[in-house]
Formats: sequence, C-alpha cells, structure tokens
Amino acid sequence: MKIESLRIGMKVRHPQYGSGCVKGISETVAEIEFDDGNKRTVAPEPSGLEPAEPQVTVSGLSVPLSQFVNETVAAAIMKLGLEKPACVVEQLGMRWHGGRLVLHPADAALMAKEVPLEVFFHKIVMVRNNLRVLEQKINAHEKLSDGEKVEMQQYITRCYGSLTTFNVLFKEKEQQF
Repeated sequence: MKIESLRIGMKVRHPQYGSGCVKGISETVAEIEFDDGNKRTVAPEPSGLEPAEPQVTVSGLSVPLSQFVNETVAAAIMKLGLEKPACVVEQLGMRWHGGRLVLHPADAALMAKEVPLEVFFHKIVMVRNNLRVLEQKINAHEKLSDGEKVEMQQYITRCYGSLTTFNVLFKEKEQQF
C-alpha cells in the first residue's frame, strides 16, 4: 500500500500487528494505533499494510462524477424504501389533498393546532420508512441472536399495528401499514 493512499482515521490491517487506525502520516511512514493499544510507526509499502475497510475503484468512468454520485444515491434511496416529500404526497388519497389536521385541546382557552395533511402524512410515511430501515438493520445485525431479532421484530410489528389507524389516508392499499 502506498503512503499516498492513506488518510488519517483510515482503518488498516498489518500482517504482524493486526488491525489499527491511522493517526498520523509523514512522507514515508504512518503512525498507527493498533487494536492492542500500541502505537507503531510503519512504512506502508514494505510492511504489507493494506486497507481494513472496503475499497472501490471506478475505472473507465464515462459519465460526469456528479451524475454517477446522483444515480448511486438514488439507487440507495430506492433500495432503502426512502422517498422524497413530493413522492410521498402522491401516495396521499385525493380526498385529503389540501386538507388540514386540526387538534383541539380539551381546555377551550388554549389554541387549536393546525397542520397541513400533506405535512402530517409525510411524517407518518417517514415513520413507516424508518421502521423498515430499522427492520433491515436488525435482520442484518451480526451480534444479535435469532431470539433477540425475533423479540425486536415483535416491537416493530406492534408499531405497524398502531399505525394502521392512518391507512385511511393512503391512496393505494399496498402503501398502507
């Protein structure tokens, strides 16, 4: 590994010392704090130092970098089930467009709170999306036992159940909780 490819904070792996984190870089050596707590000065190339975190190389890129990044982010958003606010409003049933949610406190001396239904709906959909992401993270978590995953899934299922009250707002049945 070349010294130029190192950056402070980067996780690296050394064949003899194991994994560590780059704390400083000079022209020819790097100061690395290894997982055993020892700091060592290492010359990256001759020592066999390599990145401990995933690396990517994009070669032959024939589109502008901004387009590449935008398409990558859009694909990640789609995969996670996240949506832009404009997309969320399209899921709102037509009879609710332009509507308002009004909360009246029991005490008549207090003011009512009004919220555009599009804003309220957006917040409900974001709760749904965040529950989906949480569900994916729990299922993919490497340190949780199967029993712990099932227990956490039950809480998420109960949350979905509580949110079914708001199904009336959705235009399409498959978008509901």
